[in-house]
Amino acid sequence: MKWPDKVTIKEVGPRDGLQNEKEIIPSAEKIKWIDDLSQTGLPYIEITSFVNPRWIPQLCDASEVAKGIKRYPGVKYGALVPNMRGLASALESNIDEVSVFMSASETHNQKNINKSIDQTFPVFQETINGAIAAGKSVRGYVSTVFGCPYEGKVPIEQVFKVCDKLFEMGIGELSLGDTIGVANPRQVEEVLDLALKRYDTKRITMHFHNTRGMALANVLTSLEYGITSFDSSLGGLGGCPYAPGASGNVATDDLVHMLEEMGISTGVNQNKLANAAVKIQHALGKKLTSHQMAVFSEQLT
Repeated sequence: MKWPDKVTIKEVGPRDGLQNEKEIIPSAEKIKWIDDLSQTGLPYIEITSFVNPRWIPQLCDASEVAKGIKRYPGVKYGALVPNMRGLASALESNIDEVSVFMSASETHNQKNINKSIDQTFPVFQETINGAIAAGKSVRGYVSTVFGCPYEGKVPIEQVFKVCDKLFEMGIGELSLGDTIGVANPRQVEEVLDLALKRYDTKRITMHFHNTRGMALANVLTSLEYGITSFDSSLGGLGGCPYAPGASGNVATDDLVHMLEEMGISTGVNQNKLANAAVKIQHALGKKLTSHQMAVFSEQLT
């Protein structure tokens, strides 16, 4: 097996990680954490979501956070943007990249966005057009690719219907999500066998959750298919508010450790990552679930 020389890690903890927390973290703590992450060597940080605060109160301070962080050279700062109202706030806050998010399964899309899949497309088309017109790059998330908490397995034809449409609407990158952590390496093979016949490998990012402890195994399978971009969340923070039982994303610290030990460069300084992890753990007042956190805690005591 010829492994890639380099992999891109996209940190989604400040958005995907914090959105599922019961306790609302003060804006100042979020800003300090993002500034810490910016100094680790991570090239991409998804810092918040410009959604209606009624839906995700944990991210009600999106504009304040986006305006309060320091902008470090070489780091792209992204945010989830659901519609034109959110886009106006994101642009006013000088977000670098806009992300749109929808499900491959009809029921999860209804729970998550309160619209059918077909009703979602026109809203996103307007948002994508607006972002591109403003000179912003756009990535699209497709969730429940490997399974839905309400419908079970999602037909691959349904997944590709959504993916095709998002590319047609103008996204530059597609993140394929295992929202509830049900994927296994064989299933990842089956999806990528078909997906990479339709889409350029360089435009695909994989987004795994670790509900059943399979996330790193699924990353390895993706690497074998030439995928070199992965979403992750420091300490394994995360989950989905509309996917009962879903645990956090693959942990950035565990992912970086594995890749660096394999000789695959991530560009991430693990000591600085450890400091950022310990600080957000303290701010949350609870232990993070990643394997590396135990190592970090020993190193920093």
